[in-house]
Amino acid sequence: MMSTTPDFETIRVECDGRRATLTLNRPDRLNALSNQLMAEVADAAAWFDHQADLRVVVVRGAGRAFSSGFDLTVFGDEGPSPAGGRVPADTGRLMADALERTSPVLVAALHGHVVGGGLVLAAACDLRIATDEVSFSIPEVDLGIPLAWGGIPRLVREIGPALAKELVMTCRPFDAREALNAGFLNRIVPAADLNSAVDELAEEVASRPRAAVLATKRHVNAVTDQMVGTGRSWSDADGLTAALRDPEGRASREAYLTRLLDKRNRS
Repeated sequence: MMSTTPDFETIRVECDGRRATLTLNRPDRLNALSNQLMAEVADAAAWFDHQADLRVVVVRGAGRAFSSGFDLTVFGDEGPSPAGGRVPADTGRLMADALERTSPVLVAALHGHVVGGGLVLAAACDLRIATDEVSFSIPEVDLGIPLAWGGIPRLVREIGPALAKELVMTCRPFDAREALNAGFLNRIVPAADLNSAVDELAEEVASRPRAAVLATKRHVNAVTDQMVGTGRSWSDADGLTAALRDPEGRASREAYLTRLLDKRNRS
């Protein structure tokens, strides 16, 4: 029997038994990933594991973007992670690991901007459909910090080491066509067709025998984990914390935030 769907503050979860939807629900902040939101995603992933007939979860973002990435206003958060990690910087890794570990197949519906940690979240999903207008970027190095949360091994797994190095080190934005050609996306559709395309793919998966589908997910994940070793990302929070104390990184971060504020003021 399906248990009562949980209520959260920064995400929405809906479930009809066979299929569910997880919606990042901070549209006023372009679904920036606060520590609370990431902890709630991890809790939702754990809840999915206890739904006896659940096969597919669609992960989407409310409003104009899938996710603008890590919420830059929480750089100074202190104390333990709300998801149970050692420090707040560890929350993103715990979120990504929880999504990848959950039993149902995750289908990411990508639109608008998919930035930094939002791209890591998408990479933790199993299948990805994007609009032809989507924009990807990984600005962490411009912020003076390394890409954390297991983002490096997941990108290497999905698009290969050479392109992962280029995109992370140069912070170069890339579009849906490049992401598709690199193997990150399963398909591209016009913005007006995103919901129907995602619904069609979700139903194609959900209509198959549950045990065989979920065994396939576990098998593929087991193979790729041996290849890229996401388990080593346990120390990502330490690298992120050290980078936040680096003077050059701090100056780069301040310059980036100034440029971002100027851009918003002009728009």
